[in-house]
Amino acid sequence: MDEFMQAAIEEAEKGLKAGGVPVGSVLVYQGKIIGRGHNLRQQKNSVILHGEMSALENAGRQPASVYRNSVLYTTLSPCPMCSGAIRLYQIPRVIIGENQTYLGDEALLKSSGVEIEVLQNAKCIDLMHQFIAANPEMWNEDIGEE
Repeated sequence: MDEFMQAAIEEAEKGLKAGGVPVGSVLVYQGKIIGRGHNLRQQKNSVILHGEMSALENAGRQPASVYRNSVLYTTLSPCPMCSGAIRLYQIPRVIIGENQTYLGDEALLKSSGVEIEVLQNAKCIDLMHQFIAANPEMWNEDIGEE
């Protein structure tokens, strides 16, 4: 498995162990992780800290040229909020662990010229299936369904 997707999965597992939604993400620039994070909505009582947003936050402020030459790895298809951040910072490529349990705003990303690669990674799928089965209310809140 790609080392960067492995790092995103490790972030997702950290989030799960801490009582949150198991979505992890890393931002990679020039072959190095510059930001990593996981969903922290429950842990920090946050309305915005999905995995992708957490990774961007942890990368700190970067010049536009860094974002425009980075790759975002995420264990789950990005929601509209996270897709908006990807578009805002013009991140050109997103590697997605899976989109079977949740199909985010991939069409919008593609229409904006973002290259999308979906791996359908078994570990990512299993993490989400188990989490959703055990925590349907938390999951529905996280994706704006309740």
